[in-house]
Amino acid sequence: MFEWMVLDSALVVPLLLFLAGAIAGFVDSIVGGGGLISVPAMLLTNLPPGVALGSNKLASVFGAFSAMINFIRQKKADIGLVKRLLPFTFVGSIAGTILVISIPPLYLKPIIIFLLIAVLLFVLFKKDWGEVSTYTKATGRRFVLLVLMALSIGFYDGFIGPGTGTFLIFGFIFAGFDFLLASGNAKVLNFASNLGSLLVFIAMDHVNYVYGLSAAVGQIIGATIGSRMAIRKGTGFVRLVFIVMTVSMLAKLMYDYFVG
Repeated sequence: MFEWMVLDSALVVPLLLFLAGAIAGFVDSIVGGGGLISVPAMLLTNLPPGVALGSNKLASVFGAFSAMINFIRQKKADIGLVKRLLPFTFVGSIAGTILVISIPPLYLKPIIIFLLIAVLLFVLFKKDWGEVSTYTKATGRRFVLLVLMALSIGFYDGFIGPGTGTFLIFGFIFAGFDFLLASGNAKVLNFASNLGSLLVFIAMDHVNYVYGLSAAVGQIIGATIGSRMAIRKGTGFVRLVFIVMTVSMLAKLMYDYFVG
């Protein structure tokens, strides 16, 4: 009886992480925000916080890669642009992850809440914003701004994480892309930031591979379904999910800050 209970427990946790990973991968592949689901699920395993974050990054790499491949195959990402921005996001995430292991980001939630409110209001009141792609070419000042965005959001993803995809999509829309293309571009950079962060966690031995890979299988399935749905349904669908997830992130962060 005791052996069965141990075996049952050993199977239940990976199964729950698989399910949480599938939901997180689905949401994250469209507009980001999957960390709101996957990180709390990983923390419920009672892993040390650093190991939980590292294990979650392992799963997120697989989810981001799956979604990225779908967007690229359907030509819903500007490869010429994102391959120039990718190294900056990668380096930024490594720096952010090294810092978060040393200095927990305890006092930054008010800033994140403020930024998410600003993004949400902008999208709600400019209803035609992101409907049609007006992007032409990133040169000069525009490219410098995109580099700064890629570097800073990569650092943010390594240091804190929640809302990375949302901020990337907003940045690409601001550059002239529609919601769907912005989501595809964001997935490429999000894959780079997840990978950079994961390498640091692996080097620090902060990854539980059983739990991380259990969630990764779910992430692959969820991300594949979510990205295909986004491509099929188009910009209007992505915009709607973007608004819903931004509101959800705001509610979660405000609850944690004011109540939790």
